[in-house]
Amino acid sequence: MDSYDYVIVGAGSAGCVLANRLTEDPAARVLLLEAGAEDTADEIHIPAAFPNLFKTKWDWNYETVEQKHTGKPAYWPRGKVLGGCSSINAMIYIRGNRADYDGWRDSHGAEGWGWDDVLPYFKRAEGNQRLDGPLHGTDGPLNVEDRRFTHELSTAWVDSAVAWGLKRTDDFNGESQEGAGVYQVTCKKGRRWSTADAYLRPALERPNLTVKTCAPATRVVFEGTRAVGVSYLDNGVETTARASAEVILSGGAVNSPQLLMVSGVGPAEHLREHGIDVVAALPGVGENLHDHPACGIIWSTRDTTDLVDAATPRGLVRYQLTKRGPLTSNIGEAGAFFPTTDGLPAPDMQIHVAPTLFYDNGMREPTVPGFTSAATLVDVASRGRLRLKSANPLWKPEIDPAYYAEPADMDKMIAGLRALIEIGRAGPLKRFLDQPFLPARHDLSDSELAEHIRENTQTLYHPVGTCAIGSVVDPELRVQGIDGLRVVDASVMPVVPRGNTNAPTIMVAEKAADLIRGR
Repeated sequence: MDSYDYVIVGAGSAGCVLANRLTEDPAARVLLLEAGAEDTADEIHIPAAFPNLFKTKWDWNYETVEQKHTGKPAYWPRGKVLGGCSSINAMIYIRGNRADYDGWRDSHGAEGWGWDDVLPYFKRAEGNQRLDGPLHGTDGPLNVEDRRFTHELSTAWVDSAVAWGLKRTDDFNGESQEGAGVYQVTCKKGRRWSTADAYLRPALERPNLTVKTCAPATRVVFEGTRAVGVSYLDNGVETTARASAEVILSGGAVNSPQLLMVSGVGPAEHLREHGIDVVAALPGVGENLHDHPACGIIWSTRDTTDLVDAATPRGLVRYQLTKRGPLTSNIGEAGAFFPTTDGLPAPDMQIHVAPTLFYDNGMREPTVPGFTSAATLVDVASRGRLRLKSANPLWKPEIDPAYYAEPADMDKMIAGLRALIEIGRAGPLKRFLDQPFLPARHDLSDSELAEHIRENTQTLYHPVGTCAIGSVVDPELRVQGIDGLRVVDASVMPVVPRGNTNAPTIMVAEKAADLIRGR
């Protein structure tokens, strides 16, 4: 049995950070396990190509149960590759709102996770190429830059959103989150900059780091109620690595609670139903699952280009030679944050816009030149849960985010779509918009808009909460009732932040590294 100080399960957005930070101590021996392969695909590194990774070997390819309030299941892509979701996401750099983290602290017992506590970790991670000052880091490993290409439709949308009434912003991570603008991205000189690039590769030469790919974890090994190692598949053969200090789960909001449950930590009755011996009864494991639902308003366009026009051999050669041009687009180039009603403490709506037809996770072949604007609910009331289908760790679990279980979520989404329709009629954007594409008409009643939402809601790829601080882990991310075991990933977030979750996940791992090292 190989022995290490730390065994980390999952080389994704959090796991790569931990592997780097923990091996800064040359005496700490670290094993990093990744179920997927190395990040060798060209589509990983070309920003505009990320939808081509969905439903491939780089993707866990999850699907939710049929949703009671939409009448259909939802496809959930999750990165199964070095870098995890930071290798397949849309690269948008958003931290969330001060109110999110103060809410974790004040309402969920997450002492030490308020905004003033987490800001230093955001800054430590960030290497921003344009912004600095008291709110931004400039020399962190995570490169953040302005895209090298922004389509005229994205710029026109921002101008139209300002004409509609939003303020213009050049920094969604500044003093105020509200406003409309173009997004900064986690890229470096026009190339995706995942946590595998930012954190893992600089650490690979350290003799105290071992990385194993294509090595899915099968269970956490316990002696009594202490985690002492991890069993995993190595070329199809189950082997065990011992952890003398800690086992750290960084598999994300789906994989971490699943591994806990198949290992005997979770809702006792549910585990017994699957013949699993209970090591620690923790009813919160798998509960509190929630996500940002998104739904689009789409037009066909005129007198302009479509981003897919760049997907040609000539466009690829241009990208390869110069790292410039439309293939450096992250597709969701621009957007906004705003409240749908007066008196909210922070925005409840985020917008993503794309200079092409993007729906059904971008897996529909564009049939006409188009423009997509999508409403994303970032203050989510509905809560679902994750459960096992089998004690076999290789089976996919049962995923139920319970989209729109709370009627307030639907009401907010209707308001968000109405705003998008109005913005499309305002300012310079309207001259490029030909006619409605999805839905086929925009003069819809609330009930018709609700039906459109039920039919066309998709994930914005931000599931959280299934090993939440307060119910599963303590504020130092230690699993309650267990020694030597932590969870460090988006599953520990008690409430999803307002915005894209990759930067917050990296922040969680940066802070966790200090907690583990006792700093």
